[in-house]
Amino acid sequence: MTAPVDAQKAQGTQETPEAPGLTFLAELSVAVGDAIDVGPTPEGHRRVIPITGGTVSGPTLNGRVLPGGADYQLLHTPTLTELDARYVLETGDGDRIFVHNSALRHGSAQDIERLNRGEAVDAASIYFRCWPRLTAAAPEWDWLNTRLAVGTGERHPDRVVIRVFLID
Repeated sequence: MTAPVDAQKAQGTQETPEAPGLTFLAELSVAVGDAIDVGPTPEGHRRVIPITGGTVSGPTLNGRVLPGGADYQLLHTPTLTELDARYVLETGDGDRIFVHNSALRHGSAQDIERLNRGEAVDAASIYFRCWPRLTAAAPEWDWLNTRLAVGTGERHPDRVVIRVFLID
């Protein structure tokens, strides 16, 4: 049995605040090329993954991923990778949206090693969460400049699938 609200306040406790909601924006299927291995650095093992294209599909945002971006990876440990991807989306109307996607990917050392070799790994065994920032110049997409987003990711041998949700 929980204490009445007045008793909780008197004791210095609070009810758990309501979490913000999430609204699905789009699924990004980002095609990737072969990794460029920079090697071990003082910060960790660095890799650069070229972004070669892809698709965007959602209730309000549809289009394609333009080639030319990259994912700058830092393998902190055998189980933890920090991702920093930057690329451009083009809507069906030709508007451009810049994406700066930061992420953490964590899994067993064996699964992360397999991902880094370009092998398939069950997405359920990998924690892959991101916080993409989308910015646009086109008036139609200006509202993206004032919103925060989070997402889930899945690494496949030839692409990364990101499901982006706006924080309400």
